[in-house]
Amino acid sequence: MNKVFIAVLLATALAAIEGTIVATAIPSITTDLSGVELISWIYSAYLLTSAIATIIFGKLADLFGRKKMIIIGISIFLLGSLLCGLAQSMEQLIVFRAIQGIGAGSILPITLTIVGELFDTEKKRAKGQGWISMVWGVSGVIGPLVGGFIVDQLTWHYIFLLNIPFGLGSIFMIAKYYEEEVQTAKRKIDYAGALFFSIGMVALLYTIIEGSNTQNWFGSKSIILYAVAAIALLIFVRVELKAEEPIVPLSLFRNRRLNIVNGLTLFVMAIVISISAYLPIFAQSVFGKNATQAGLMLTPLSVMWTVGAILGGNLIGRLTSKTIIQIGTGLLVIATFILTTLSSDSNEILVYVGTGLLGVGMGLIAPMLIIAVQTSANRDQLGTSIGLNSFINTFSQSVGAAIFGMLFNLATSEKLASFGKGDINLNGHFDTNIFSSEEIGQLVDIIANGIRVVYSGSFAFAIIAFVLAFFIANKKPIQ
Repeated sequence: MNKVFIAVLLATALAAIEGTIVATAIPSITTDLSGVELISWIYSAYLLTSAIATIIFGKLADLFGRKKMIIIGISIFLLGSLLCGLAQSMEQLIVFRAIQGIGAGSILPITLTIVGELFDTEKKRAKGQGWISMVWGVSGVIGPLVGGFIVDQLTWHYIFLLNIPFGLGSIFMIAKYYEEEVQTAKRKIDYAGALFFSIGMVALLYTIIEGSNTQNWFGSKSIILYAVAAIALLIFVRVELKAEEPIVPLSLFRNRRLNIVNGLTLFVMAIVISISAYLPIFAQSVFGKNATQAGLMLTPLSVMWTVGAILGGNLIGRLTSKTIIQIGTGLLVIATFILTTLSSDSNEILVYVGTGLLGVGMGLIAPMLIIAVQTSANRDQLGTSIGLNSFINTFSQSVGAAIFGMLFNLATSEKLASFGKGDINLNGHFDTNIFSSEEIGQLVDIIANGIRVVYSGSFAFAIIAFVLAFFIANKKPIQ
């Protein structure tokens, strides 16, 4: 079992580090491949396909077994990684990132499901999920450092090629050591459900992502895509009501405990996006940090997330998972409130305290949410239930980025435009030949106020999550 768990951690690390290591390569990629206007789609293509894959692979794992589907998923991820490393244009890279995202989307729900099956008690599961959370936390710290080293010493291509030996090692260990009993009965795949779900969610997520990039939410193209999403998802619901093996059993939405857990996931993961996206802007524009220093200001989030995950695992048995989640969401409320007080005159220590508390809170919450899913779902729907939760995790990032982008623009766009001096960089490098010292001070205050509005939104999300935590029902054993 230990060797299987190591393989699971290795597979998790592949998906986790990919989210942070690529950021350091973006300047080199755009220099080499051009296409600066397509930068956001390097992330968005990966995010979009990953979200869809979590649902589909979660169900396929229930139908055909975790072992077979995790090997297929890692293989798709490695194929995408190889193609990304060989990409010769920005368009090719975006397509290959989409392939990579499909593989990454399969890894998260299946590894979490395997952990739930490897450990037979809630305390052991908590520690297992704590290790998974630790992998994500450590990846958040070392990803930018490893990426920067590879880019400086080699080329950006090796950031993607680095995945291949580790992925092959994970496949080998899972294939050799993971033993699983799979029912051999003939199963029907819900192709129609998967198709209409994919069409509806691709249309919706594409519109959300594009809207967050352009702030054009109701153009003719967006309205058409909203309509496509609505029609496809309505057809999807009708298909699922009749399907023998629905890709997303609608009975899951009648499970009150699962609904509360998924609601919590939606709000808390959106909070994380607000921090990771806007804290570097605050650090550079308000505190005058360079990009590396700004990235390091996020370190407390990752480090304390790991600490919180380990602490949560040790608290199981002494406290219920519900109580641990309540403590975690309480810390989120305190942390986001601290961040709402930030201004151009704030001391940097407030940022470290706020992000550190947020990290501890998330470390306590994240493993407990997965355990809550595992103890709420029927065993034959375990993979699907975790896949749905993983999808909501990814979906919340897209929605959160869109909401917080809208809040920031509402608070800053007109004020920044009033300077009448073209686009204003958010990296803190204000040209003294264009702006006077007084104007630079005004710009800093405008940006600080905009980010404070963003964190006010995060504070509201934290309060909602705190309230939801009190509605989690007492656990019931997996049937």
